Amino acid sequence: MSGGHGHGHGHGHDHGHGHDHGHGGGGGPGQGRGGGRGGHGHHRNFGNPDDLAAYLARLEGPDRAEWQKPDEVVRALGLAPGAVVGEVGAGPGYFTLRLARAVGPSGKVVAVEVVPEILAVLRERLAAAGLSNVSPVLSPAEDARLPPGACDLVLVVNTFHHFPDEVAYLRGLAAALRPGGRLVNVDFHARELPVGPPPEMKVTREEFLASASAAGLELVEEHDFLPHQYFLVLRPRR
Repeated sequence: MSGGHGHGHGHGHDHGHGHDHGHGGGGGPGQGRGGGRGGHGHHRNFGNPDDLAAYLARLEGPDRAEWQKPDEVVRALGLAPGAVVGEVGAGPGYFTLRLARAVGPSGKVVAVEVVPEILAVLRERLAAAGLSNVSPVLSPAEDARLPPGACDLVLVVNTFHHFPDEVAYLRGLAAALRPGGRLVNVDFHARELPVGPPPEMKVTREEFLASASAAGLELVEEHDFLPHQYFLVLRPRR
């Protein structure tokens, strides 16, 4: 998933505007909720390169930094040099490049995306930035395919609302954490906002926390500096 990101599961944090049916964090389209919140399939194949360019431009509009506050988000994660981060919904790399710099050359970012065309853009951007500590991973919508017990942090931005089976997906993410590892979810408040997906696709903070609890996770910290999103830090219950 980066910012807003089209997510089909493009999971991404790259979403953010009203068109955001994709991932969010990083941003990638693809997944679609089956059931209650709209069930948009939205796995785009971007057959026309102009479509992909327009989509990425929307995900990374100049206004996004104002409300997504990516540098503040990464600072709040408190990543140490050498840390291993799993980023779900990496999209074209809105957060990926920042995470890679935060963990340094001795660290690693496993950047998960469900849309091949967007993963290709991410690879190009990583090469252009000279970053060799990122492993891009193409994943199916139902499984991030993060290595078990390998991550100090798993980050999900603007992407959770795309997961087809939320509790099962979170269990999988929890299994990717090392002892003491954290899972962070940043997503849009479920109200009318100038950015983000339509209200019917959003997951409230309470709904997310209920799914997280069912997956064996507990809230340990919360940040409130984002104007349109909740920012929750969780750990597996001991």
